[in-house]
Amino acid sequence: MGAFVKQRRGGQIVATFAAYEADLIRSLTSQVVELLEDGQPTRTTASEDPLAALFDFAEPVREPEDPVLLRLLPNAYLDDEEAAAEFRRFTESTLRDAKVSSARSLLDSLQAAGLTDPVQDPNAVIDVQLDQPGALAWLKALNDIRLALATRLGIEEGEEAFWENLPEDDPRFVTYQLYGWLAYLQETLVASLG
Repeated sequence: MGAFVKQRRGGQIVATFAAYEADLIRSLTSQVVELLEDGQPTRTTASEDPLAALFDFAEPVREPEDPVLLRLLPNAYLDDEEAAAEFRRFTESTLRDAKVSSARSLLDSLQAAGLTDPVQDPNAVIDVQLDQPGALAWLKALNDIRLALATRLGIEEGEEAFWENLPEDDPRFVTYQLYGWLAYLQETLVASLG
């Protein structure tokens, strides 16, 4: 099972992953990128108003219908739909871009480490080496993947005992185990940064 450790030389953080683990992270990250980019608002490219040119006045102003997107792009104002829409209007595309950037950084580091097809080479392992900005991008991307999985599974705060005792024949079991493994990766990465 992959985990992050801090190397003594050069401050690099390194994780060794089996090919199937790295490919799983790649697949999940790619799915989050696709979700964030699908339906990305069209940006206003030109404006005669100098103030408007400084900001992104893209649509939409309504919250996403997909519960995962809503979790990744939450409302700023829960009790004021108009204020939430206005805030979303000015911030959503920037937040999407930041999340996609972190995810792409994760994907690039997997590629740079020599990600291989686990079917072609099932015994392959790769060492992912990260500097501090790369590690922070991984933390953000892993967090987004976990939020997406938690939303799809319906995990709520205070239900830890239910999920930890989920029977192995439950169709959610494998996904929950993956959710837990990603938490483990985050924990080892945070510890390596310390």
